[in-house]
Parts: sequence; structure tokens; C-alpha cells
Amino acid sequence: MAKDILSELNESQRQAVCEIDGPVMVIAGAGSGKTRVLTYRIAYMLERGIAPWNILSLTFTNKAAREMTDRVLKLIGDKRAKAVQMGTFHSVFLRVLRTEAEKIGFTHALTVYDTDDSKALLRNIVKEMNLDPKIYVVNFILNRISAAKSSLMSAEDYAQNSEARAYDKECGKPLISDIFTRYNSRLHSANAMDFDDILYYMNALLRDYPETLFKYQNRFQYILVDEYQDTNFAQYRIIKRLADAHHNICVVGDDAQSIYGFRGADINNILNFKRDYKEAKIVKLEQNYRSTQNIVNAANAVIKNNNKQIPKTVWTENEEGTPITVLSSASESDEAMLVCDSIFEIEHNYHVDLNDIAILYRTNMQSRALEECLIKKHIPYRIYGGTSFYARKEIKDILAYCRLAVNHYDEEALRRVINYPLRGIGETSVERAIACANEQGVRMWDVIENPHFYEIPVNNPTREKFVDFTAKIKSFTAMLQSKDAYELGKHIAFASGIVAALKADPSEKDRADNVEELLDAMKDFSENAEESTFNEETGEVIEHFEPTLDRFLENVALLTDADEKEKDDQSKVRLMTIHAAKGLEFDYVYITGLEENLFPSSLSIGSKRELEEERRLFYVAITRAKKVLTLTHAQTRYRYGSMQFCEPSRFLDELPMSCLKTIAKASAGRGTFARREPKSNPWGERTFQKKSAPTKPQNDLDISAIGRLANNNDLRPGQRIYHLKFGYGTVARIDGSNPNDLKAIVAFDTLGEKVLLLKFAKLIIPKN
Repeated sequence: MAKDILSELNESQRQAVCEIDGPVMVIAGAGSGKTRVLTYRIAYMLERGIAPWNILSLTFTNKAAREMTDRVLKLIGDKRAKAVQMGTFHSVFLRVLRTEAEKIGFTHALTVYDTDDSKALLRNIVKEMNLDPKIYVVNFILNRISAAKSSLMSAEDYAQNSEARAYDKECGKPLISDIFTRYNSRLHSANAMDFDDILYYMNALLRDYPETLFKYQNRFQYILVDEYQDTNFAQYRIIKRLADAHHNICVVGDDAQSIYGFRGADINNILNFKRDYKEAKIVKLEQNYRSTQNIVNAANAVIKNNNKQIPKTVWTENEEGTPITVLSSASESDEAMLVCDSIFEIEHNYHVDLNDIAILYRTNMQSRALEECLIKKHIPYRIYGGTSFYARKEIKDILAYCRLAVNHYDEEALRRVINYPLRGIGETSVERAIACANEQGVRMWDVIENPHFYEIPVNNPTREKFVDFTAKIKSFTAMLQSKDAYELGKHIAFASGIVAALKADPSEKDRADNVEELLDAMKDFSENAEESTFNEETGEVIEHFEPTLDRFLENVALLTDADEKEKDDQSKVRLMTIHAAKGLEFDYVYITGLEENLFPSSLSIGSKRELEEERRLFYVAITRAKKVLTLTHAQTRYRYGSMQFCEPSRFLDELPMSCLKTIAKASAGRGTFARREPKSNPWGERTFQKKSAPTKPQNDLDISAIGRLANNNDLRPGQRIYHLKFGYGTVARIDGSNPNDLKAIVAFDTLGEKVLLLKFAKLIIPKN
């Protein structure tokens, strides 16, 4: 079987698969078959007799882990693939932390706060401290706390760090340290962790408990890490500790695609791998199977301008392909129109599936003009990485009940649903319960479970409502072990009253449908549950798995945008930031907004390190394209409420002219463009030499080629016309009685309705 596996790989891929002992770093160029190598490597190790429970494979998305598991299953044809410990850093380490919870001061029932939960908790803390929420903005605070935890800095460490405190003071937020301390304390009290805590506590567990470190070093004797260039300091330390015993570590990544520095990713982790493991073997995957030669050559030319990188030359045997097109437009609206016209053309003339088309941008704010134009053109689209299904209110409400059933001390879940659906527990009563809990040093659940004992200052009917609510939650808890996730989830959805509340209001049908979809997800989880992992030689259970509600909640809490499923099968153009596009590929790619201070970002100007990351981001964008790549930039763009004049991005200068044979410049205000050949550097001097006649009429001769000038008597509702600037349209109506003031309201095919003064409009009646 192993021989058959290897025969399907190229020479470099075979080397990356077969070097299973000792440290190995696989530098995988864009489109070089990285996932294929990881999959085949796991299959090869299993075929060589390595026990699946001794293999740890870490990814950044659950989707990637599932894909690799499925591929390994197909390759080796048995269930050993499911026994491999494969998943995201957070999902794998959360399972370890649940097992070892008591060592770090938690219980097995710990829950995970998502970003919304963390922000809600921080808002409450800011309010309790009587701080100005306009100064102590929760996004800023959460980013500071996240950065500290990713650097393995505790709240106590932060409080004693003079540099961190000085920065907060300079920003006008000197009390962030106090907020951090309260935030951590409240998380611990709620028996909850945020995302960063999972990595922080995993490090603490391995650092402070040598016997636990020894246990997991011997369980995970072979470690594989995908996208190693995206690891942060906390992830690096965990991997290093686990690999120290056996040194059987294989990291796969591409330094040229390291684009998450703002999240704490450290490119030095991959650049310094040889320093950490001096005996490491380096394998380079340089053959690109994805893109045309023009696209590969352009990407190579751009990335070579970075100094901090591992040298490699990506190449391809694919066809030369279509030259890369650069579109220059007068404004962001014109830019959007050019992109949409191009998409409209390739869809209708070449029958391209819209699913094969992506529009990429540096920042989310760029999507507005693009969306408006796509709507006008009736081109279906989807914003990738938009509102998550699990972030919808009705879904979070039901999941909050589920979380409480698992963990009564989850304060954010408790506050969310204690009076939903309405049960007569007002905000004032809730605040009094919280104040009572804080005064007596207990949890909120404790006081509402025993409101008479703790003497919450509310009336007796409200105290009884508290008791009734906790009794309902405890009834759900009693079913945790006897019902699977679907059975209990369905019971909670109906018994909580949420389903009835949604169905009682016809306007809430979509929300009710979303609840049905959530229950479908629970059913799918329960029916397709993973099997327990055990050592076939000793019979020891490595990990016992039951499709219970707490395991479902664990999966949901750790989902990423990339794990979201699309709800319909309709073909749609994908709109997304370049960061969201990493790992994806499309036949047709449009990269928009290639202007200085936008791409590269203004925040990177003046910093060599950040500018190199922006260039890597451009490299990632280019290499998403398989067949056709179009780059666009605008001469003006509205930013922060004012129009700004834009210079083309420096990255355009780095593209080889041999890949760009055609430069396209937009005609102002129209959705078409005249093709030009550059007279010299098109982004330096920006002078163009005409190659063909302009696309819009410029004189009487041009007009006669289209039709004739209209007079006022020619125009009537329904009349088709042509305008020199706005293109074809249909007269909707004529307003006015004075011949000098007559106005035509015209519905243009691409721009919508415009009001034109006829004596200046020079409308043309097209030839039949």
C-alpha cells in the first residue's frame, strides 16, 4: 500500500512524506500540494506501523482537519485514520484541559467564551468600574488582553510590566491592567476560558506539571503542524515542549504566506526552525499545480522584494495563460463598475460559474461600492466571512441555555437568557442579584438558586421566578448523560419557550428556520459522532467520545469562519478580504484597491517589517488565482468621509511587464475601458499610447456610426437612447413645458436613473 501511495507523488513530495523520523521542515510554495503531503505522510506513517494515537496533527481550521481525515481514510481504507489526534490547536488542547482541569483550577464542565461573550463581559466590567465606555472601548481592551495572553503574560505579569502600563497610560487608558485582572477573575469564577486562555493554560499545564508533560510527550510521539508560519509564541512554546522528548516533528508552511502578524503570528518561528532543531531536514515543494505561468511568475517577482524569507523558486508546468490585466479607474464607483462589467461579460459570453469568481479587497469598507454595483447588475454574490450562523441572536439564545445546562456558573450565558423569553425578571432585579453575589463573594447562580438564603433585595414573586428558572436549568442538566446532543438540544429549544416565542410572531419565520437548522446540525453531530480512541495493544482508552451536548458546544465554540457551511447551492461571486481568502482558490480573481495607503496599508508605511507583511499579503492574493487575474486601482476614493486622491500601489511596479501585456484604463464614468499599451512605466509616469480607437464616441463621425442626434420631438417614454458618457438607456418620462428647460428622466442600463437637461444632453437615437 505504501508503495502505491508514493507513486502518486513527485520527488519532493515523496521526500516530505518519507522523512518520518526526526525534525523536518517542509516549505510548501503556493499551490504545491501541501495538504496532499500532510495527508499522505499520515497514511504512510500508519502503513509503517506507527500507532495512530501516537500521531498529533495540528491545523488552523476544523475544516482542514476533517478534510485530511477523510483523505487518509480513502488512502488506507480503514478506521485507523479516525484514531489520529487531528484538529485545531484549540480543539485538541481544550480536550486535554478538560481532562486535566483540576490541576489548573477548573472543572471538567468548563465552557468557552467566544469573542461576543468576552466583549459583553468587558462591557459589564467597564460599567461596574464607572469608566467611560467611549474611552475604554472593549475592542481595544480585548486586543490588549489577547496580545498579553498570546505572549504568555498573566494579568499579574501585565500589572508589573512597566512597558505595558506606560503604553496604556499614553493611550489614555491607565486602568486596563485592573480590567484585565477583573476579567480573568470573572472568567475563572464562571468556570470559563476565552480562546487565548486555551493556549495560555495549556502552556501552564505543561510547564508546571512535569508528569503531565511526560504523559503527553509519550502520547504524541509524532507531531505534524500545518501552516507553521501562522503560529504565535504560545503555540510555538506548546509544540516545542511536546516535541522535546522525541524530536519527531514535521512543520509545513510557507514563510511567503505569513500574513497574521496583527494576530500575534511570528514569522520567526518558521525562519528559525533550523536553529531550534539543528539536525532538521529541509524539504522544498516548489512545483505549483494551481496557477498559470503568468500568475506564478508575477507572484515570484513580487515576493523576491522581501529580504526576510527562505529562498525558493516556485515554478509550474501549466500553460502560460492569460496576461494579467490592470484596470485604472477614475473612482471607486468606476472601479466597481469595471469589475462588475467584466464579471457580467465572462458569465454570459463564456458561461463561467459564478462560484469560480472572487473579488478580493484589503479592507471590509471596500465592499460597499462593489455590492451596490453587483446588485444593479443583478449578479448574485456572497460576502465570505460575514455574520456567522452561530452569531445570530436566536442561535446564541438557545446555545446559552445549553451552556447553562452544562455549566451553571457561565455568567454571560445566564445574563443572556435569565429573562428570555420574558418571565418577569427585570434588569433591576438582575443587577441586584449580581450586586448581592459580589458583596457575598459568591457566584450569580448561587444567589438566584437560593434567593431567600442570600436575601436578594427583590420581592418574593421575583425570588420565586429566580428559583423556577434555576429549576428548569437543573432539569436540563439531569438529562446530559442520558440524551445525546440532538435529543437534549431539541428538548431545550422547546422547553425554554424560545421556539414558541418565535413561531408566535410571523415576522420571526427566518429566525425559527434558523433554529431548525441548528437542530439539524445537532442531529448530524449526534449521528456521525467520532469513535472512542483506544490502544489496540493494551486496550487502554485514550479518549472516550460520546455525542453529548457539552461536546457539541465545544465544537461550536471553536468554529472559525472557514468552517461555516453555505446555506444554498446558488452560484454566487465571492467577496472577501484577502486575509479571509487564504487557503482558497478560484479560476477568476479580482484584486481591488491597489493604491498607496490602502494596499499597502497606511499603517505599514515606515515599518520595513510591516511592509514586508503587506507584500506577503499581496503574494497570497495573487496566488489565489488559477486562470485569470485582474488588478484594479482608483485615482480617487472616499475615505473617512472625504475624497482622497490616490497613487497606484508600489506593488504594481514590482510586477514584470512580461506578465502584463495588456494595461487597461477606464473611460470616466463608464463600465467599459479602452485597451492601451504602456509607453513607459504605467505606474510611474502613467502615460499611455493608444492602441485602438476609443470606446466612446468623441465627434460627429462617431455619433453617425451609432445613430443620430435626437431632437425634442424624438423623445418619448420607452424610447431607447445612447448617451456619450452614460451609455444606453430608456427614457422614463419627459418633464417641463419650456423647450429650454425640458428634462428627460432616463433609466440607464448600468447606472440607474438620471435626470438630464435636454439642451445639453446630446442624446443619440441608436440605429435599429
